[in-house]
Amino acid sequence: MSTSDDHSATAERVQFAPGLWRTDLQRQDLSIPGREVIQSRVDIDPQAPAVKHTHPGEEIIYVLDGSLEYQVEGQPTRTYHAGDALTVPAGVVHAVRNVGSGTGSVLATDVVEKGKPLLTPAE
Repeated sequence: MSTSDDHSATAERVQFAPGLWRTDLQRQDLSIPGREVIQSRVDIDPQAPAVKHTHPGEEIIYVLDGSLEYQVEGQPTRTYHAGDALTVPAGVVHAVRNVGSGTGSVLATDVVEKGKPLLTPAE
């Protein structure tokens, strides 16, 4: 159901780095003041670089396809496969790289502070 307050994203595929694509699927205000949810599909080719970054809120990730290695600060590096899920805490530096032979894909649901950049590169 759509309303005049609907902030659903127009599905536009944006390249963030060579072989790294993000398609925003929806963006909605939440009942918690100052928070919104952004849901995206992220496609990662095997040659894509692992870009260290943070988000201004939690990121809930569900692996749709492939084998992806996540480096989350303060945790051991772990490989996730299609059907696996993980959560990255707010503000924690993390990166992902494709360790499979084909394109890896995730459904990323970010519960973030409104008005802040969704992704901030980290050093």
